[in-house]
Amino acid sequence: QVQLVESGGGLAQPGGSLRLSCAASGFNFSSYAMSWARQAPGKGLEWVSGIYSDGSDTYYRDSVKGRFTISRDNAKNTLYLQMNSLKPEDTALYYCAKGRHTIVVFTPTLTDEYDNWGQGTQVIVSS
Repeated sequence: QVQLVESGGGLAQPGGSLRLSCAASGFNFSSYAMSWARQAPGKGLEWVSGIYSDGSDTYYRDSVKGRFTISRDNAKNTLYLQMNSLKPEDTALYYCAKGRHTIVVFTPTLTDEYDNWGQGTQVIVSS
């Protein structure tokens, strides 16, 4: 079955960096777009960044553009999120999610496009 396992979260100071990883198994990883989403305390789930199945195109929400970089290694079945210049408002539980298509598709509800999710990794940005 599909498994997505996130790692790399932790405590970082404002302005610091973290690199999240998502190890995928149980499906042909290179055939599907992937995304990162997050849920801050007391808030709803929000999409953060997405990448095409072959890594040829990437997308970011405005609040993380220029600070976060999504990438993937299809040979290792792993998705990454490099997070730099972290801000307290980046504090959240971060999830990786498998898309239903090869390209990043934007839908009103995340679950309309993303059919499998990891358990999440906690990121806390605080001094």
